[in-house]
Order: sequence, then structure tokens, then C-alpha cells
Amino acid sequence: MDDVSFSLGTEISDAGVGRHGRTGTIHTPHGDIQTPAFIPVATKATVKTLTPEQIRSTGAQAILSNAYHLYLQPGHDIVDEAGGVAAFENWHGPTYTDSGGFQVMSLGAGFRKVLAMDTAKLNPEDIKAKDKERLAKVDEDGVDFRSVIDGSKHRFTPEVSMQIQHGLGADIMFAFDELTTLVDTRAYQEESVERTRRWAQRCLVEHNRLTQERTHRPKQSLWGVVQGANYEDLRRLAARQLVEMSEQAQEKGMRGFGGFGIGGAMEKSNLGTIVGWVCDELPAEKPRHLLGISEPDDLFTAVAAGADTFDCVAPTRLARRGGVYTLDGRMNLVASRFKRDFRGVDEEFGGYVSENYSRAYLHHLLKAKEFLAGTLCTIHNVAFMVTLVDNIRASIAEGRFEEYRAEFLGRYYANGGRAPEGK
Repeated sequence: MDDVSFSLGTEISDAGVGRHGRTGTIHTPHGDIQTPAFIPVATKATVKTLTPEQIRSTGAQAILSNAYHLYLQPGHDIVDEAGGVAAFENWHGPTYTDSGGFQVMSLGAGFRKVLAMDTAKLNPEDIKAKDKERLAKVDEDGVDFRSVIDGSKHRFTPEVSMQIQHGLGADIMFAFDELTTLVDTRAYQEESVERTRRWAQRCLVEHNRLTQERTHRPKQSLWGVVQGANYEDLRRLAARQLVEMSEQAQEKGMRGFGGFGIGGAMEKSNLGTIVGWVCDELPAEKPRHLLGISEPDDLFTAVAAGADTFDCVAPTRLARRGGVYTLDGRMNLVASRFKRDFRGVDEEFGGYVSENYSRAYLHHLLKAKEFLAGTLCTIHNVAFMVTLVDNIRASIAEGRFEEYRAEFLGRYYANGGRAPEGK
């Protein structure tokens, strides 16, 4: 197989309006992905602190790398020369790359942009910072920005993003889009959705050109990204336009979008509703990736609404600071109460780390600032998140999704999402 396709599996039996939850299989040149699936983030061609063999041991089926960071270092030309990102990092499985749009905007502007954002909790000083000393500037053609490594000047356009991602050679890549936040005005959101549409069209054209030119590499699948913040009409419009664009390309004998990403800022309380709006408009036979989600309640909500795959840096970032997931909520092993706690991290969940290392040992490693602390906590967290989504997939196949959701979330959030002292 030299392309990416999707096979639909079991749909959630009690699906209603805005409910598109299902299982399925994404077929790629480097293997299949059983969905729903959690995709660990390998930002710079590595899941921080883990070897590829350790990533595989968690049950992860695919990994996602970052076009922005790999463009800056070591350079997509070097990755291409190595045979693509999978060969470069010795990952024998499916790979994703994002377009670089998120990092260009968020790192370049120096403004914290996250997928789930509550405007009521934003610091007024952060909002002011958005328009002050910006290191990224958007125009119709693309984005000028400065490197976070050395401050050097660079420019991303839809064509450049495609060239970088073709060089990286991932099975699945995303069209270059403009990231907005919830503090942007309705008028700007409208302009941005239209700009992202035009950029998506340019991405399709360049993607087709590069596919014809790079016949020595496996074909890659380009996915359009749906923006529109919290606005139903904009989200639905953006999704419909991408679908239409893809169909028109195929009618002309070109390659269309192999799937779709759902991105941009959205309030946590509206997550399921927004994903549902988008999935109402997307074809059932194409996979959908939700960018930047990992909280357990968000995963259940997004799956029910129709998202198939997810990525987020939270499990690995949290782990390096001593935060670990348990069936009873999160806990931070840096706390002094774990100094003489010789139980596994979560003996009921099990897994390599819980079965071989105590909380006391991990606490010691964290306090001593040993690198092994990050490795062990990351193995545990990635395994926990991958297994959770695997269990969600199984619950759909068995017709017990709502039962499993109530069971898992009722326990995980019984103490506000924090593991109680005695656990």
C-alpha cells in the first residue's frame, strides 16, 4: 500500500445529534492505526526521554513530529536524506507531522495559545502581550517569524510548509493554517477562516506537485484543518469548504484531503459541541484528528463527538515534572509524602513502571534531578493515555461506551482529578 485510507468500524450505539463516535482503522504505508487512538508527540523526532523501543512498549501505534522545530533543526533536507522522519528516528510505524502553524503563531508571538481556553481566566497582561513585540507577522501570503533558537528570520507559506513536510516524509501531514485565539474578534475570525481556506487550496496544489515530483518516496496524505473558534457557522462553513475543495480536486484528477484536522482555540465546555458541528459536515469515510487533547474527560467527549485520533504534549511534559496519571486521578511524585511510599505508581493499572519501580524511588530520582525520573514517569503516562483510549475503543466495539465513561470518569474525578492521599 502506498497511500492512506480509512476503514469504518463500529459506531457508538446510542449516538444522537452531534454524536459521531466510532471505531475504525487508518491504513498507512508504515502500518495500521486502530482508532480511536492517542498519538504521542515526538516534537523534534523524539518523544522526550524515550527511545523508540520504549515508545513501542507503551502500545503507541503512531507518533507526531513538529515541522517547525525540525525545519529549524536539523533541517528537513537532512531528514529527507535520511529517508524520512520514521527512518531518521528509527520508528517502525506510522508518523504524523503538523504544519508548523501552531508554533509559528504561539512561539513567534510570545502569547500562550492552547486548544481549550477560557477567556474569563486570561490574564489581562497576557492579552496585551498578544499585540506587543510580536515575533510573528501574518499576511495574505504567509507568516514572517523569528527562530526560537537564535532569533534568525524565517518565512512560512503554504508552499514552504508542504515542502518541509514532504521532506520530513510522514504518512500524514496537515495543511498550513492560521491559529487564532478566543480573544480575537469575530471579524478577525471570519478573515482568518477565509485565509486558512485559501492557504489550504495552495497546500493542495503544492502537495500534488510534490507528489508527482517525489516518486522515489511513499505517497503522503494531506489533511485539511478546520478552524472557526467557538462559532458554529464558521466551523461548519470551514468544514464544508474543505470537503468541497477536496472533491473538486479529485474531479480534476488531483489528490484531495485524506482526512481532516480539527484545530484552533475552543472553550473546554464547548469541546464536544464544536467537534460535533465539524463532524456533521465531514464525510464519514475520512478520518478526523483533534489537535492538542489529552485530559480524560475531553477524550471521552471528543470520541463521542466523532474524533478518531488525538495528540498532546501534556502526558510527557507532566511526567518530566513528576506528575503521573492513576486510575484515581493525577498525583505529583515530587511531594514529600512519597518519600517512603514503596508501592508502585498505580498497581491496579499495572504496566512496566508500576510493576518494577516504587513511588519512593521515583520521588528520589525527581528530587535528585536524575534523567531516569523523566524516562520512567513518561513511560507510565504515555502507557496510561494509550491504554485509556484503547479501552475506549474496546468499549465502543462492545457497545458499552457510556458505561465505561461513567465508570472511569466517576473514579478519576472523584477527588477533583487528584489522587487522594491514601491512594
